[in-house]
Amino acid sequence: MDPHAVTTSGRVRGHWAGGVAEFLGIPYAAPPVGALRFAAPVPPRPWAGVRYCHAYGPTAPQPPSDYTEGVPEPLIAGDEYLNLNVFTPDPGTAGLPVLVWIHGGAFNGGSNASPWYRGTSFARDGVVFVAVNYRLGVEGFLPIEDAPANLGVLDWVRALAWVHDNIAAFGGDPGAVTVGGQSAGGQASVTLLAVPGAAGLLHRVIDMSGGAVRWEPAEPAREAARALARRLGVPLTREAFSAFAPQELLTVYGSLGPGDRPGGERDQDAGSSGEEPARERRPGPLDAIFRPGPKGFNPVNDGEVVARSPYEMIADGSAHPAALLVGATAEEFNEAVRSQPGPIDEEQYAQALRGLEAGPEARRFYEERLTAGLEVLGQILTDRIFRIPTLRLTEAAAAAGRPVHAYEFRWRSPAGGGTVGAGHCVDLPFVFDNLDGEGVGRMCGPNPPPDLAREMHAAWVAFARCGDPGWPPYGQDGRPTWIFDTPGHLAHDPLAEESRLWRSL
Repeated sequence: MDPHAVTTSGRVRGHWAGGVAEFLGIPYAAPPVGALRFAAPVPPRPWAGVRYCHAYGPTAPQPPSDYTEGVPEPLIAGDEYLNLNVFTPDPGTAGLPVLVWIHGGAFNGGSNASPWYRGTSFARDGVVFVAVNYRLGVEGFLPIEDAPANLGVLDWVRALAWVHDNIAAFGGDPGAVTVGGQSAGGQASVTLLAVPGAAGLLHRVIDMSGGAVRWEPAEPAREAARALARRLGVPLTREAFSAFAPQELLTVYGSLGPGDRPGGERDQDAGSSGEEPARERRPGPLDAIFRPGPKGFNPVNDGEVVARSPYEMIADGSAHPAALLVGATAEEFNEAVRSQPGPIDEEQYAQALRGLEAGPEARRFYEERLTAGLEVLGQILTDRIFRIPTLRLTEAAAAAGRPVHAYEFRWRSPAGGGTVGAGHCVDLPFVFDNLDGEGVGRMCGPNPPPDLAREMHAAWVAFARCGDPGWPPYGQDGRPTWIFDTPGHLAHDPLAEESRLWRSL
């Protein structure tokens, strides 16, 4: 017999798969169309009878991606894309911990329909797993004059409110909700600690490769929105923008020049002060990373939906109380840089280092440890954008008295002739204990270690259950950091030298 549950909007019926109950494509908000376009999310309209939730629901409008080596990202058409998937051992149980997953994709791509985000392994191990969609890019974060800011953030809050009101019907405990994600999903999870509307809706946070959580001011995004309005020939209002289909807006936005996009005014050659004279620049090895297309709209510090910088609120103790599990991979950017067509000459190398605001001291530091060139650039990017900001967040949380556990993923994938290494997203199949999943071999190679997957997945399950992944918290007795590798081990202050370097720059 198919599993079923009763939600605040009506009865849903799922199906059994892999020994767990799956409910796919449950709407947590009304479709953001018509009068609800560019508006705060509202609960879905109740339905009569039984809603069959046997297949993934629509995915949010987003630009197509030609990157096929990473997380598989299906695109499913439809308006009802504010939906979520629930995986549970049995909806007839009660009091199970809950893990709400927010996908990555730079706030402009991705969905909960990726096969890498199936929650089967978590449900198998006694955790009710919920994967959510939200409005992306222009639809979710375009600052329109007469619309709420950060609509995508409001979608996260609406999804958490749905979980609070309904998860008991699936066997979950609304008082034991962990919010987690990877990349943009990790940033989103931490950001929710600074969102007033999320108070009481989450109790633990997992930040995987979220990097910096200091959102940009709202004004650069407003300037980019005004540029888009000028290109469209309409005022920057809900009514005017609602006349365009989502894909029309994406197409026009994609045609804007770099200077019209959020953050696009900074040239790669600009120094840290922004005062370096303009110079003729040659195509460089970072162009394909930083300039592959238009930068999208992201969350901003608007002062209302996102009260203040999440980092600042965690540091001063004003963020929502929550235990944290925080970490990154050791080589987040290495594949992106080392897979660029080479070779690289000295002028391009120096140009890229200037773009990273890495002066002679940083160059010496990394060249003493790595092969000069693309390997150095990849590690500097990794440290500057991911590892050091992650470390600063961990330090701030510990200093504020929050329970925080630190980790680093160091297992090196042999895929791509070794260029993938411990790269961005490599850790996902291990967390989900899904090494035989679709496309995993492209990222992790032919024989990824199952013991490492069992270890990492078990740590995430334990954290969702009780806030303790199995090693000492950071800051109470030094700086313990668990290293996920073969074998795994506990390290103490493993980024001490890198931390000193970047503090001095």
